[in-house]
Amino acid sequence: MSMAQVCCDSASSAVVVGAEAEARARARAGRRRRAGDAAARWKVTAEAPQGAEEAAATRKRRAAGGEGVPAKRHGFTSVAGRRREMEDAVSIREAFTVPAEEGKPRRDFYGVFDGHGCSHVADACRDRMHELVAEELAGAAQPESWTGAMERSFARMDAEVTASGGGDSASCRCEANKCDHVGSTAVVAVVGEQRVLVANCGDSRAVLCRDGAPVVLSSDHKPDRPDELERIEAAGGRVIFWEGARVLGVLAMSRAIGDGYLKPFVTAVPEVTVTDRAAGDECLILASDGLWDVVNNETACEVARACLRRGRDRWCAEAAAMLTKLALTKNSSDNISVVVVDLRPRNHL
Repeated sequence: MSMAQVCCDSASSAVVVGAEAEARARARAGRRRRAGDAAARWKVTAEAPQGAEEAAATRKRRAAGGEGVPAKRHGFTSVAGRRREMEDAVSIREAFTVPAEEGKPRRDFYGVFDGHGCSHVADACRDRMHELVAEELAGAAQPESWTGAMERSFARMDAEVTASGGGDSASCRCEANKCDHVGSTAVVAVVGEQRVLVANCGDSRAVLCRDGAPVVLSSDHKPDRPDELERIEAAGGRVIFWEGARVLGVLAMSRAIGDGYLKPFVTAVPEVTVTDRAAGDECLILASDGLWDVVNNETACEVARACLRRGRDRWCAEAAAMLTKLALTKNSSDNISVVVVDLRPRNHL
């Protein structure tokens, strides 16, 4: 309601008192509060997330309303959504292997980590995973050896969070002796000039948009997936249906970093895909299940392509924001993190 409308209403009516006045006052306060929430929800900064500095302040900012990074080749959003706590983390590291591999082709790192139980495992993955991947890929020159390199990277990450216990993390809010009940999904993409390497552990997802159609580069690790169910039962575990399929009736995914109390039923071994880039590649979407639970692959690609067709430099950031807003509109109940990477040849820029 505009100020002009408020003034007209005041001039054309008698003074209102009692219950009706209180109701109008509450309505005005609600409108002001919603306007303030909407203005604070989308924050844009000039740089991608790059480390653990000021971890407590960063976590507070993310939980309060979210954050987004616009860039010419990528953009991301990460919001708490309808959850009270923010447990997602995003990592974007451009040319992350250059210092270790001078003179070799540029490769960029993108990761989405969806924590559960607490945020400290996802935060640790955000701060360390790219370093571990860079170290392992340094000794893996051929694509045939990349699967092993990613598996070693995830195993090292899992060992680190298990050993640390999370108690020293500024973001840790675990109860005493409960840090081994915390874990995180991890979907990681290494984008090179010729190939896209994706490693996934959990139910976050990577989708490539090629010639207007989605190409799924990862497979969700759900406990009732036939091969995952067989693996869990072979290890002596059980899948119990309690508000969906859950490992031992607890965890709604069958692979994750951390979750020491559920090993060996929940494993940190990722599934890895290597995809050759093609002329029709448009973008890569990495997102947590806060998006994928309510938005299918086809719709996600359509939204991203609609932003691409507008021809703006910041279309990746716009696409990430639009997908996040769409998930919120569809009543996603989880944290939502979305990364969109421009895969078109650089001469398009």
